[in-house]
Amino acid sequence: MSAAVKTAEAAVTTMRAMVMPEAKGRFRLEERPLPAPGRREVRIRVHACGVCHSDALLVEGEIPGLAYPRIPGHEVIGVVDALGPEVQGWEPGTRVGVGWSPGFCGYCNRCRHGDSFACENLHGATGITRYGGYATHMLADVTALVRVPAALGAVESAPLLCAGVTTFNALRNSGAKAAQTVAVIGVGGLGHLAVQFAARQGYRTVAIDRGQDKEALARSLGAHDFIDGAVQDPAAALQAMGGAKTILATVTSAKAMEAILGGLAPNGTMMVIGAVGALTINSLDLIGKSAAVRGWYSGMAVDSEDTLRFSELNHVASMNEVFPFEEAQAAYDRMMSGEARFRVVLKIAG
Repeated sequence: MSAAVKTAEAAVTTMRAMVMPEAKGRFRLEERPLPAPGRREVRIRVHACGVCHSDALLVEGEIPGLAYPRIPGHEVIGVVDALGPEVQGWEPGTRVGVGWSPGFCGYCNRCRHGDSFACENLHGATGITRYGGYATHMLADVTALVRVPAALGAVESAPLLCAGVTTFNALRNSGAKAAQTVAVIGVGGLGHLAVQFAARQGYRTVAIDRGQDKEALARSLGAHDFIDGAVQDPAAALQAMGGAKTILATVTSAKAMEAILGGLAPNGTMMVIGAVGALTINSLDLIGKSAAVRGWYSGMAVDSEDTLRFSELNHVASMNEVFPFEEAQAAYDRMMSGEARFRVVLKIAG
């Protein structure tokens, strides 16, 4: 290791990782040499990492040209244990997180125009194009680092760096104002956080799901109203309330999104954060109300910091099922089953 690298773990020479050896493979535990951070990187001692549905992009081989073996994980909480030679403003021992964004270069055309989330050089994603947090250690670009409040635990905070920031950031950029109606489709891994964020940001929060068993949960999270999509037309029910300024589409069903679009109020926007592929949209539904459908990415490091601070101040919490690091395969299988309530987290150390 270079003498220019500041480290808090000089005696440690190896790391452990849950590696995906090939597309559609099964995780295997490997011991690897401890990597030294590059000039603008830090090395993180990982304490917890969320298991997100987006990890399936790597595990199931859905990204063409991706070379294996690889290490997934983009909901990472830990501490800095080594700094690259040119890193300033961070010290070993600092609590940090890393989310979906791998960072940004700061000098490409998109970064210079304020669109660093779409950086032309540090594109891709943590745990996909860069090795992620299913490991005891990982490297991260310094621009991807998130400062973590001392009061938030590692396991509790990890899902806020993907599911949390995605819903929080989409809501605050949706154009809705306090007291206006925000509808959340799906009270699941994303939706159970979206309901909390919407209620605490001052919106009239309407939760939409199938089955009356979801109503008690939705209201306990802060929902003011509940629409049971199994017995009601959600779009008609929203229109009976005056229409939704924002519909936050967290589900992974294109049909559910298409069915709810008519529930928008004039100048309303449906924010799509559930990845469903192609959507069929009636342009008349949009033109007649000057409405919109907008996709939303997750967020940058500063957005994640805002999410964590807001969650700490307003008592927003993810509901998690926790697995030991060594049971990454079981944790992934549980997440993919759709039965987890509602996020799955690997506890790695700390």
